[in-house]
Amino acid sequence: MNVAATTDGTMQAGRNRIHPHKFALYVACGSIIMLFTAFTSAYIVRQAAGNWLEFRLPDLFFVNTGVILLSSLVLQGSYWSFKRGKKEAYRGLLTLAFLLGITFLVFQFKAWQAMAGIGVMLDGNPSGSFIYLISGVHAAHVLGGIAAMLMALIHAFMLPVKATARRTLRFELVLIYWHFVGFLWLYLLGFFVVSAG
Repeated sequence: MNVAATTDGTMQAGRNRIHPHKFALYVACGSIIMLFTAFTSAYIVRQAAGNWLEFRLPDLFFVNTGVILLSSLVLQGSYWSFKRGKKEAYRGLLTLAFLLGITFLVFQFKAWQAMAGIGVMLDGNPSGSFIYLISGVHAAHVLGGIAAMLMALIHAFMLPVKATARRTLRFELVLIYWHFVGFLWLYLLGFFVVSAG
């Protein structure tokens, strides 16, 4: 049976199959979802047990939502530019998405500082501890996405702009993961807001 790679990163073998790298990424994303489901479930159980400090999340949590969503849109634009061979737009938008990812982490650190500034400490009331833990683990996954974008940047500036099947697949993996951590942040922020209400 002949098996050939197509330009969209799938494998052709009589019918379309998902590329093994994409499948592995989806499995990893599923595992991450299970991890955060466990965190948020533990949050709910501990909140119901009492001794729970109510406090308003710093505004930077909401600003950061805009930052990570904008970075997803910019990275998507970079991908489309790459597919169309628009070198300057591809490289420029990819650089901007990378910088927005760094901005997200910086703002997240400042949001934690703002929490400490109102007396909500990592080792204090469980309500604050959970926010630090959950947002901190998410930030670690964002850092992984930034590392992947850094590799994409190196490829963008060191290699000719040519949408080969392999290069397209690598970019799609970065794109899928980055969109995933963005939507994961939306879920987490929504959870924090709803559970506080």
